[in-house]
Amino acid sequence: MSETTTTQPTTQLGRTGVEVSRLCLGTMMFGDWGNKDHQDSIRIIRRAIDSGINFIDSADIYAYGESEEILGKAIAEHGNREDLVIATKFFNGMKQLPNYRGGSRHWIMRAVEDSLRRLGTDYIDLYQMHRPDEHTDIDETLGALDDLVRQGKVRYIGSSTFQPSQVVEAQWAARERRTSRFVTEQPPYSLLARAVEADLLPTTHRHAMGTLVWSPLAGGWLSGKYRKGQDLPATRRGSEKDPFDLTNPVTAAKFEAADALGGLADDLGVPLTHLALAFVLRHPGVTSAIIGPRTMEQLESLLDAASLDLDDATLDRIDEIVPPGTNIDPADAGFSNYWLEAARRRR
Repeated sequence: MSETTTTQPTTQLGRTGVEVSRLCLGTMMFGDWGNKDHQDSIRIIRRAIDSGINFIDSADIYAYGESEEILGKAIAEHGNREDLVIATKFFNGMKQLPNYRGGSRHWIMRAVEDSLRRLGTDYIDLYQMHRPDEHTDIDETLGALDDLVRQGKVRYIGSSTFQPSQVVEAQWAARERRTSRFVTEQPPYSLLARAVEADLLPTTHRHAMGTLVWSPLAGGWLSGKYRKGQDLPATRRGSEKDPFDLTNPVTAAKFEAADALGGLADDLGVPLTHLALAFVLRHPGVTSAIIGPRTMEQLESLLDAASLDLDDATLDRIDEIVPPGTNIDPADAGFSNYWLEAARRRR
C-alpha cells in the first residue's frame, strides 16, 4: 500500500445499495492502446486503489482483452477482491468472424467466460452492454444476462451509450419479462458535450439508475493543453489521422470554448481538469466520472478533483460558454444513428 493517500468521496450506485467512489478508474489506456508496460499500469491501478478509488471500469475490447488481463494481475496483487467494484463490458467484435460480437445469448455466454478468465475472478460486479444492438431483441440480451446474475457470475448489469428511448425500452422489457434490469448507464458527458442533460440524464435519474460518465475531459480537450498562446497538440487523442485543424468551424468552436473554460479555471485557481470533473459530478443524475490515465502523473493530477465544489456563479459562467443540453461537436454524442444512414432513409 502507498503511504500517500487521498480521501475519495463516495456515493450510492443508483438504488443498488452499493457504495462506489465518485471517480471511477477507466482502464482503456492500459495495454497496447496506451501504456504498454504492464507493471507500470499495475502500479497506476494500485495507486488509484490506495487513494480510495474502489470502482474500476474495463471492457473486453480494450486492447482486445489485454486491458482486462492487466487489471486481473493488479487485482491479484492487491489481495482483496471484495473491496473493489469491478465493471467490464461486452458487445464489440473480438474477432473478424461471425458471432464474436453483439448482444445475443450465443455471444454473451462466451464473452463473460473470457472476461472472467482474463480478470482472474469468479464474478463481475457490473457487466455492461457496450452499445445497443440493432440486430438483437433486447429480451434476448436481458434473458441471457439474467441467467448470469442467477448463476452468480454477474452481480449487476448495465448499458452504455444507449439513447433515452432505448433505456426506457430496456427498463420496460425487464419489468415485463421479470428479468434483471440495467441498473446503470454509461454516456459521454463533459463541459463540451452536454447534450445528455436534455433527456438521457433525466431518464436515468427517473429510473433510479446509476450513471457513469465517460470522456469527462472530452478526449483531452479539457486537459489544459488547448489554450491560446501555447503550442497545440498536432492531433487529437486517439485520432492520429484527424489533424487539429482550426479551419474546421466545429474544431474552432471547440477550441474557443476550451480556452474560455481554461480561463475560468484560471480565475478559480484550479486546474481545468478539476473544473471539468467537478462539473459532471455536480449533476444530480451522475454517480461517477470515469478517468482514463495513461501515466502515474496523469492519475496523480486528477485524484483530488472529486472534492472540488462549484458554486452557482461558476455554473452560470459555464452555461454562458457552453449552453446546457448542447454538444459543440455532434460527433461527441458517442452514438451513430444508423437509421439516418443514406441507405435507410426514404428517397
